[in-house]
Parts: sequence; structure tokens; C-alpha cells
Amino acid sequence: MSEPITTKISDRICQHMNADHGDALVLYANFFGGSVEAASATMESIDPQGMNLMAQVNNEMVPVRVEFDHTLKDAEDAHHTLIDMLKHARANSKP
Repeated sequence: MSEPITTKISDRICQHMNADHGDALVLYANFFGGSVEAASATMESIDPQGMNLMAQVNNEMVPVRVEFDHTLKDAEDAHHTLIDMLKHARANSKP
């Protein structure tokens, strides 16, 4: 059974995403968060309903909330959901 999304799990996911998947975070901000001008983004937290990003838009840092299409059950669900969102955003974003 996977771990529930606690503050500790949120911190772990954020550290991983910020260290290894900055390009995905920009895509999440631009595609799902409506910040179409985001040049960079970091994940501040994740919870069962969504994720909080901090995006650089026009040389200014702005908070971006991205809601999930369902309530996450656990950390494994978060992993699969983030991957599915990335695939969807890549397939539907303008080049």
C-alpha cells in the first residue's frame, strides 16, 4: 500500500520534482495553471486536490495553483497523475 500524502511526502515529491523535472513544472504552470508566460517554475507543495507552484512570469514570481481532476488517494496515485498530466500537456501544447 502506498503512503498517504502527508507534509513529509509532499516535501519529498517537491524536492524530486524541483531537482529533476523543472521542464515538467513549467509545462504544468503553462498548460494547467494558465500562466502561459512562465519561464520557470518550482513546486511548493502537493496535496490530494492539487499542487502549488511558484512560476516566474515576466521576471516576477507568481503563485500558481493547479487542481487535479480527481482527489489523489496516495503518493503512488500522485506519481501516476503527474505523469499522465505531463503526457496530456505535451500532446496538447503548441510547439
